[in-house]
This record gives sequence, C-alpha cells and structure tokens, in this order.
Amino acid sequence: MTPERFVHLADAYGADLKHWPAAEREDARALIKRGDPQAINALQQASWLDLRLDNHPVTAPDQLLIREVVASAFTVEKASFWSRYADWLSRLGFIGAGLAGVAAGMLVASLSLPLSSAPDLLPSILDQGDAELILSLDAEESEQ
Repeated sequence: MTPERFVHLADAYGADLKHWPAAEREDARALIKRGDPQAINALQQASWLDLRLDNHPVTAPDQLLIREVVASAFTVEKASFWSRYADWLSRLGFIGAGLAGVAAGMLVASLSLPLSSAPDLLPSILDQGDAELILSLDAEESEQ
C-alpha cells in the first residue's frame, strides 16, 4: 500500500481501521508499523475529524416534518391525462412534422416537373429557357 492510497482510505473511512475494507486493513497496519509520516499524519487528521463528528449534537426533527414525510410515502398522486401521454404525443408530433416535410417536398417536386412529356405545353416553374428573352428585354429598356 502506498502512502497516497492510505491517505485516500483514511479520508473515506476514518481513523478506525475496522471501518476500512477488509482487503486493505493488513496493508494499512503494516504501513502504520513502519511509521510512515504521511500515513501517521493522515491517521491523526482522520481521528480529529472522527472525534468532531462523534461529538456533534444532532437535533431531533420536527414532528410535523416527520408526519409529512410519512404521509407523502403513502400518497399516490394521479397523473393527469397530458402527463401520462406526453411522451408518445411528442413523438407523434415529430412524426407529423416529418410527414408534413415529405408532403411539402413532393409538392415542390411536382410543381417543378412538366405535366406532360411535351415541353411546349407547360414549362416547369424552374425552367430558365426564357431567361435570354427577359434579359434582352431588360437591356433594351435600359438603353432608352
């Protein structure tokens, strides 16, 4: 056992070695017998803290508090409709939003494609074929 490990265990379990894990006790006793200064110091600090904690007075809890705690242990609150179904309703909302997105995408795709195989009947709204005509008309207006 290292002195650092001893300090860690003394901080966690206190100065009384019978409170320490059984596998660590013999190594801790051997470290104390060797007289390691770090282990002795940690043991003194732990015993000081143990003494303070043992002598600390504990006030009795209020009787009203005890009754409220005991009553709350046996009280079952009925969950409201929304709290019971909020989890799956929120998931249903995500599914609805996803379906709305799919529908919007299908609408955009259907509006961007021509209705027939003949391109002369109805052009796509995304068709840029008349761009040259519009640009040439704009150029003529700006020259005047």
